[in-house]
Amino acid sequence: MVLRVVRLGTERAPDEGLRIGTVRRPPRGVPKARFAADDWYDVWFPNLAPSVETMKLGQAATKPAQWSAFRKRYRAEMSHPDAAHAIELLAALSHRTNVSVGCYCEQEEHCHRSVLRALLREHGAAF
Repeated sequence: MVLRVVRLGTERAPDEGLRIGTVRRPPRGVPKARFAADDWYDVWFPNLAPSVETMKLGQAATKPAQWSAFRKRYRAEMSHPDAAHAIELLAALSHRTNVSVGCYCEQEEHCHRSVLRALLREHGAAF
């Protein structure tokens, strides 16, 4: 079993499993009935998305110090009980079934999903 971190809207990998959208908002202009069929996500789970303020901080980051501030703030948000429990759940699920989490950003290195990957790894997720 494995957990994948993916870009939402891209073609699914074979045996990818349930695709979870860890984004603040659904994809624009896409009818809800098409989310799964068009490879966006099967389940929308904004609980693991950065807050709007933190998301804006990350989008505006152009310097390493700014990106570091984003990472620190997002990690702090993910330490709150609801988010921390969700991370633990996904890490545990990855040992039983294939599952994927993702975001829309083109570059994972400049996206909250890179931090989410690290958090999931720290909680023992199987990659």
